[in-house]
Amino acid sequence: MESPLLKLHGAVAADAPDQEIAAHYGDPVREQRLLEAGKAFVDRSNRGVLKVSGPDRLSWLHSLLSQHLDALEPGVATQALLLTVNGHIEHHLHLVDDGEAVWIHVEPGTAPALAEFLNRMRFFLRVEVEDVSDRYAVITGPSGDAASEGVSFPDVAGLTTRIVPRAELGEGDLPPAGLWAYEALRIAAHVARFGLDTDHRTIPHEIGVIGTAVHLNKGCYRGQETVARVENLGRPPRRLVFLHLDGHADRLPAAGDPVEIPGGRQIGFVGTSARHHELGPIALALVKRNTPVDVELTAGGVAAAQEVVVPPDTGANAKIELRRTAADRA
Repeated sequence: MESPLLKLHGAVAADAPDQEIAAHYGDPVREQRLLEAGKAFVDRSNRGVLKVSGPDRLSWLHSLLSQHLDALEPGVATQALLLTVNGHIEHHLHLVDDGEAVWIHVEPGTAPALAEFLNRMRFFLRVEVEDVSDRYAVITGPSGDAASEGVSFPDVAGLTTRIVPRAELGEGDLPPAGLWAYEALRIAAHVARFGLDTDHRTIPHEIGVIGTAVHLNKGCYRGQETVARVENLGRPPRRLVFLHLDGHADRLPAAGDPVEIPGGRQIGFVGTSARHHELGPIALALVKRNTPVDVELTAGGVAAAQEVVVPPDTGANAKIELRRTAADRA
């Protein structure tokens, strides 16, 4: 469903999977500064929105998802994962209960599949699942934006994300900022985006969502065995890193581009990248866990220095020294 804000003067559509909303409206750097200062909002109306109602909704979702939800208080936003039987991330949910229903927003194009799965799992419980993406939209802006009422979720850089009636999209006094502005702030905050900074093999420990979207002291759910095994016995095969990219390059690496160490050996892949108004070109990537933390990298051919997001010693409840290069030890 294409956003009406794409018809605004200067609007340029974003790349897939965000082609239904604007990447920017003609001045990406200014839009980013305005958004960070709480003086703009971002149209994220391509995200899917689900509504789960019924008296059994919280205990039912608690049994299916990675988060502790059966005692979730109204108005308290949280995150959860739907995992495969092997513990790979299948859906990343942002959710809040308003006292009558749980409102969920997910990545573009994923709501129908999630709704189908949830409906298959209802059995005889008193729950109703609706995909309401055609009636409700997701926007992100300053926390005090009274013109954008609705269920809300704290977001990166002090921003707040809200689910509002789609008819209200673009109402209010704040100017729009494109998705590029939000993505730059998200990447700078080291927050991975499901489907872009992850692949079909990604497990929760690799991207640092233990405690944020995964509760380690709750009952059984699909994929819990993998989470428990990594937490108690092993370490994930990969880890999320933040990349400072060479500012002299005339391009950003694309999602899926190889991350390599000297000699051309691939040790991971690029997720999302952006141009931050203060940090310059930046990106997130998944690399092999044992990659030295200070080794020189290239991301899609662009020189990059890594900043640790997920430590190499994640999992196994053990501490190990960060592996250094021979040159550093010398």
